[in-house]
Amino acid sequence: MTGFFDQLTQQGADDEAEKDRDTEVADSGGLAEPEASDITRTPGRLREAAQELLKYGLLEEERKPNLYRLVTTHVADIEAILEPLDLALGLDGVRGLVFVVVRQGEVTEQDDWSHPLVRRQRLNLEQTLLVAILRQYFVAHEQEGGTGIGGALVAIDDLIPQVQVYLGDTGSDAKERNRILALLDQLKGHGLVSAPDQHERVTVRPIIAHLANPENLQALLEWLREQTRDRPEEDQEGEIMEDDQ
Repeated sequence: MTGFFDQLTQQGADDEAEKDRDTEVADSGGLAEPEASDITRTPGRLREAAQELLKYGLLEEERKPNLYRLVTTHVADIEAILEPLDLALGLDGVRGLVFVVVRQGEVTEQDDWSHPLVRRQRLNLEQTLLVAILRQYFVAHEQEGGTGIGGALVAIDDLIPQVQVYLGDTGSDAKERNRILALLDQLKGHGLVSAPDQHERVTVRPIIAHLANPENLQALLEWLREQTRDRPEEDQEGEIMEDDQ
């Protein structure tokens, strides 16, 4: 039979245990740590693939073949990870490319950008011009070798005169080269080109086919038309003759 003092001892032990539990909950910010058996975790490789997508915005088969293969064989699982973030998965299987996009319908106005995780990065006119030129090289490369062939290389020396046509000649070869290199480095940050190789060539990345959208190119076209209207008539005629050729 349990005595009175035994009951007091047991009650004190129960109170102390309850106090320890309260302290543990308070230390964890008010959330008790769930049991390990209650946690259903996403497989590690899928987590790695999703994190890579969120970090860089894209995965290329050529550069990360294992992660790319994992994503393309578990599209529904990756979509389930991205869906609570109002993001979705873009898939270009021909070019070996998967990329993150904002879910359609979440952002209705182009100028009303409010996604908390994706910051709109607008290209200036010089960057947009170079993107349009690089896209021409990319399209020509695919037309010649087939869509998704990859390896669209462009020499920096070939880009300089094309940019000069629209932006003018600075009168210095060094300045022209530095201007192109600076623009290419900016576009590299957007994943559009690689760093220059030892032969001073850059690789145009396949994401350019999706980022060089009609809206950006239309804005560039309007700007070029304004520049043409500001030029003397003789320059305009010469430019039209070049286009006709």
